[in-house]
Amino acid sequence: MASSAKEEAKPKPRLIVRLGVFLASHHILFSAVCCTAGIIALLFLPSLAKNTYLSENALIPGSANTLFSTEDVQEANRFAKGIEAAIGESRGGTTEIPKFIAQQTKNLGAEVYYHEFLPDSKCFHPLKFFTSMTNNMAAKPNGTYTNFGINTVGIIRAPRGDGKEAIVLVTPYNSQKVTPNELLSLALGFSVFSLLSRAAWLSKDIVWLSADSQFGEYSAVSSWLNQYHNPMFLSHPVNLDTKIYGANQFLYKPDGTAEKAELMAFKRAGTMAAALIFKVGETRKYGDRDSVTMYAEASNGQMPNLDLLNVVHYLAVHRQGFRVNVETFNSLLSSSWLRVIAEVFQNLGSVLRKINPDWKLDVTVPDYVEGTANLASSMYNQALGVPTGSHGAFRDYQVDAVSLEFAPAFHLKNENAKSSFLLRGGRLTEGVVRSVNNLLEKFHQSFFLYFLTAPSKFISVGVYMIPFALLLAPLPIVAAALAGGSKTKGKLEDECKTKGNADDLQMEGGSWKWLKSARVLLIIQFWAVLVSLLPYYTSQIPGAMPIQYAVIWAVLSITILIILYAMFGSPSRAGVEWKLLKATMITSITIGMGLMSIINFATAQLGALILIPMCLFSRPLRAQLEMNFLPRTVLLASNILLTVLGFPPAAFLIMKGLSKGSWTVDIVGDFWLWMEFLWEWSSATYLYVFLVHLPCWLLCIHVLLHPCYQPESKMKQE
Repeated sequence: MASSAKEEAKPKPRLIVRLGVFLASHHILFSAVCCTAGIIALLFLPSLAKNTYLSENALIPGSANTLFSTEDVQEANRFAKGIEAAIGESRGGTTEIPKFIAQQTKNLGAEVYYHEFLPDSKCFHPLKFFTSMTNNMAAKPNGTYTNFGINTVGIIRAPRGDGKEAIVLVTPYNSQKVTPNELLSLALGFSVFSLLSRAAWLSKDIVWLSADSQFGEYSAVSSWLNQYHNPMFLSHPVNLDTKIYGANQFLYKPDGTAEKAELMAFKRAGTMAAALIFKVGETRKYGDRDSVTMYAEASNGQMPNLDLLNVVHYLAVHRQGFRVNVETFNSLLSSSWLRVIAEVFQNLGSVLRKINPDWKLDVTVPDYVEGTANLASSMYNQALGVPTGSHGAFRDYQVDAVSLEFAPAFHLKNENAKSSFLLRGGRLTEGVVRSVNNLLEKFHQSFFLYFLTAPSKFISVGVYMIPFALLLAPLPIVAAALAGGSKTKGKLEDECKTKGNADDLQMEGGSWKWLKSARVLLIIQFWAVLVSLLPYYTSQIPGAMPIQYAVIWAVLSITILIILYAMFGSPSRAGVEWKLLKATMITSITIGMGLMSIINFATAQLGALILIPMCLFSRPLRAQLEMNFLPRTVLLASNILLTVLGFPPAAFLIMKGLSKGSWTVDIVGDFWLWMEFLWEWSSATYLYVFLVHLPCWLLCIHVLLHPCYQPESKMKQE
């Protein structure tokens, strides 16, 4: 009676506790349901894309009549012919072009100066991984440099502004070999700059940067932005000036000391409100009209405000008749399995729309396939963490920027088509400048976190977080279930153990057994840190091929792991239960994915798609022998398949095959080049691969190969 009264007086657990216990007792089914739902939700994203819209009313694109006319087109043609004449007179020199641009810019009444820079020496350095690129001039003040780039910068002071804000226009060109397309880009940039020099409505300063891209577009823009925002104060400026500028005296007259001082004085405008990078690409061999491709991805998944892209798209399509494109995975456009999935979702969407007409999910098959290809490209570019153009240098300073690459559908010798193209391209650029000029504050109304499925469709952060949340949901439940099961098992073994037995003494400690698995995790994490630092030393070997670097890297990594296991003990020698080891692995994944989702969500999304199913369904191969034939076969095949796909080089091969459509055999060498590419750009994806993905993959291997010792108590009972 007393015991029953105590049981009645004992309060019931809260609902959330009972729900957690219920899910933990059915964690296998819960994991399967969540992973399946997460993958289906990810495939459903193209159907959930919304049309873009302008959130900032002050932009009002296309509200004013454009002033760019045929006279400006004629000026652009004269400018292009002047550059061709300057190239002919230079006889192989590279200074006549910036000199001609500076002279023409000065004739407009604008301020002009030269910015000379050295190529970035991109190499892996662990202490400067997340720091911005330092200026090489400051790093090597005693050298003599004969190969350097020359940016030409023009500034228009706004007649109605206070000099506190500026809009930047960038036109890249290769001074070593100027192509006809680059000539057209420079002519377009100069004609727009000339028009803006006469505009009475400007309230923001205009900066035109003619970027010398002989070392790359990003290097030219990044070095100028670095000096713009971080002015240098060198101890020996005259000596440095002689070293770097004395190599070429053709920019200045022999007695032009005052002119040289004026042209070399670095000038600044106001805080950058936005930046527009535009260039003319290769002529399209097909298509009925000119097109514009937008590039927006910056470093570590950063994106400009969506309103900037919306302004460009609206003016290009509805005002100037351009076809606007975004990057896509061409290999997916002809995929048969993707077309089958599209048909399934189309039929499902039609059924759902009959139930509720507001559910407009019945996307046509071509739209779904194209949206999926664009979504995959957008997600991949963001996950890679490397800018897709020189606009990424602006985003590093929190400046919204977008790169536009025009693709003319005519031959450049067709003067009438070229004049029409210049007219529409100039009006597009003028319209974007007008819209940004109307802003009273920085872009803030629209989204900064989004994926593009089309130039006019996007998926916001509130939608694309759903698949990630579904994939991540079972992790804490499974970890708690495994830890709880191991704790219960430990208590039963403690009750049945025999004192004095050395093997039984290892089981003492009760709930502190998780420290063994935590020690294994720390050892593997320490090994992963060493592996991530090895490229700094292996890359010092001169004259080696990429595959040789990769082999040396792999051999050193395996050797270090063996040494660490010999010093601190391997998981099998430490006597760690596989359930605790798996629970520790899942806890590590949860923390790593959570941190990575803050830094670069696209990387966390793709990593979760590969890593979480592999770890959730991992089970020791010896433990699978006790199962029936069909479940054992399915689980064994899934474990082997997911483990192979989760190996970083194999995952890289899949990403490369989907993005470029080429499945090469040299996986090892290409993987080294890919890793080198990531660390050169200081991509956080490099840290994710080696500090989150690789340790969890190795722990998964240990779980699969766990010996699964039979408990001593069970052996004694038998």
